[in-house]
Amino acid sequence: MRARPFLTAALLALPLVAQTWTVPKTSWGDPDLQGLWPATDSIGIPMQRPAQFGTRSVLTDEEFADREKRAQRTAEADKQEFANPEAPVGINPPAYWLERGKPSRQASLVVDPPDGRIPPLTAKAQQWQDERTAYRKTHPPNESWTDQSYYDRCISRGVMGSILPVIYNNGNQILQAPGLVIIRYEMIHETRIIPLDGRPHVAGGVRSYMGDPRGHWEGNTLVVETTNFLGGTNGIGLNGNGVPHSANMRLVERFTRINANTIDYKATIDDPETWTKPWTLEFPLNRDPKFELIEYACHEGNYAMIGILKGGREAEKKP
Repeated sequence: MRARPFLTAALLALPLVAQTWTVPKTSWGDPDLQGLWPATDSIGIPMQRPAQFGTRSVLTDEEFADREKRAQRTAEADKQEFANPEAPVGINPPAYWLERGKPSRQASLVVDPPDGRIPPLTAKAQQWQDERTAYRKTHPPNESWTDQSYYDRCISRGVMGSILPVIYNNGNQILQAPGLVIIRYEMIHETRIIPLDGRPHVAGGVRSYMGDPRGHWEGNTLVVETTNFLGGTNGIGLNGNGVPHSANMRLVERFTRINANTIDYKATIDDPETWTKPWTLEFPLNRDPKFELIEYACHEGNYAMIGILKGGREAEKKP
């Protein structure tokens, strides 16, 4: 694999005490990753790098200053108590309830290929996207519940959709027991139980939205390989949006605690049915002991789907 320039730059920026820091161990001797590690601080880092950056993965001082200015303007807008009556109707304003990241020098969440761009789709995946686009042009929106994503339907965001930083509910909690690592995600409250005992993956006919994970340690890095996905459901975008991955995707995640308050998270997506080559995302998960995982009761009292479909039926009545 190619060197990761972002991680190298980040490590070089750490103070000397962090570079000599020793990873704590659990009582049974595994590296201790336990705690609350929300992805909130990385909100605002684009998924793909602007094309003009080329292979440069870190912002210049001028580019970083611009990102800081945008964050300041957002903070000012968040002071808005009431929605502007001239603003378009939506669910977001006032926006102060949204979570915000911290200005970062990281140019994109995608770090490999070196240009920070997601590789092209395969012909099969491109055909799916073209057919979906054509369907939307010839069918009214909200014709069926299947027009909504698996996330909007409160089913699943998939593994990557669960950990990528989004507008709220970015909580990730890691728990450990001898031979096991458990990861809880705040949004849609999915939980992954990851065995570390070397057992094989379950039979190929057993598949799920979150797949079948198996973990092992490489030094102080937790490596998790996940297979046995349900294909055609979730993508690798925010909240599981985007072109759906196939059932044969192989996802390899690496969790490396680089100091007391930071886990370097790296995930490689290998799905030759969907993308022409593997690609990798990387970003920090910063510890927040005050963070609280709130119950995400997506269905209870949530009438959005009913309202959406009723609205669709009313729209169909109009000439």
